[in-house]
Amino acid sequence: MKKRVLVACGAGIATSTIVNQRIEDLLANNGIDADLKQIKIVEAKGLEGEADLIVSTTIAPTTYSIPIVIATSYITGIGMEAVDQQILDALK
Repeated sequence: MKKRVLVACGAGIATSTIVNQRIEDLLANNGIDADLKQIKIVEAKGLEGEADLIVSTTIAPTTYSIPIVIATSYITGIGMEAVDQQILDALK
C-alpha cells in the first residue's frame, strides 16, 4: 500500500526540498512506496487526514492525529540516521 508523507517547512519551499529528496531516496532504498507532498507547516493540520506521516524541518505549532518527525538534523547534518530510522519505523 502506498504511503503518503507531508514534508513541511516554514515556507514550503527551501528546506522541504532538501528533506524531500533525502526522504525519497531513503524510502526507495528501503522498498517503501510513497507519495511525498511539500507543504508549509501551517497547512499540515488541514492535510493530516490525507497522510500517514508528517516530516517537518520546523517545530510543530500543534498536535496531529498522525506521527510527526522533526527533521532538523537533515539540515544540520547531525543525527540524520536516527531521523531516517524514525521515518522508516513510522511507515512500516
